[in-house]
This record gives sequence, C-alpha cells and structure tokens, in this order.
Amino acid sequence: MKGLKYIFAGMLFGIVMTKSEAISWFRIQEMFLFQSFHMFGIIGVAVVLGTIQVAVIKRKKLKDIKGEAITFSPKAMSIPRYLFGGVIFGLGWAMTGACPGPMYTLLGHGFPIIIVVIISAILGTLTYGALRSKLPH
Repeated sequence: MKGLKYIFAGMLFGIVMTKSEAISWFRIQEMFLFQSFHMFGIIGVAVVLGTIQVAVIKRKKLKDIKGEAITFSPKAMSIPRYLFGGVIFGLGWAMTGACPGPMYTLLGHGFPIIIVVIISAILGTLTYGALRSKLPH
C-alpha cells in the first residue's frame, strides 16, 4: 500500500503525456523541424515544474521511497561531455520519436514495437555506465 502513491503518480504522468500529445511522433517531428511551439511549451512547463519540485524537496527535506533523505549533488560543467551526450540523446529522440518518459506511456497504449526502443535505451544506459570512467570529464 505504501507504493500506491507512486503507481498513481505514474498513471497521472501517462495521462498528462497522452493529453498533451507528448507521445505523438508527429508533434516531436514538428519540434525538430521548428514548425511548432507545442513541444517547446511542454518542455518549458516541465522545466518550471521540475524547478519548483526540487525547491519543495529541499525545503521540506523529503525522503525517497526507502525513507532516505533526497540529496542533490552539484556537478562540474563539462561542455564536450554534455554536448556529446545531448547529441546522442537528441538523435535517439529524433529517430524513435520518443524520449524516455513517453516510451513507457506508448507501451501502455499498446505499441509493442516500443519495447525495442526501451531495450535500446536500457542498453545505452548500461553501456554509458560501463564506459563512464573512460569518457572525457
């Protein structure tokens, strides 16, 4: 029962992704071709809400699902690292028409081919974890 609020949060996320059309490959294509503000608006709202949520987490000293304090560690800025990672992320997003959040929403909508994208994303994450120490800082 304790994890029920997380299930409802995930369901709410899926509904928001669907209703905002963030799962639409057509909307994503419009964004990458600079033909519509729609997705940029969604991303902007997400950034603002994320900033507010981080502030609330810090102010109220909230805990994670395991009951441990949520902490934020400052990261050193590395232009080549973030540029390279952003290009890879953007290419994957443009080629598949889905970023990580909507991938699971698409699976829930009954698009089984998205499993290929989810597995590829997981393998990419594991590969990054294995190579992280060898990458430029």
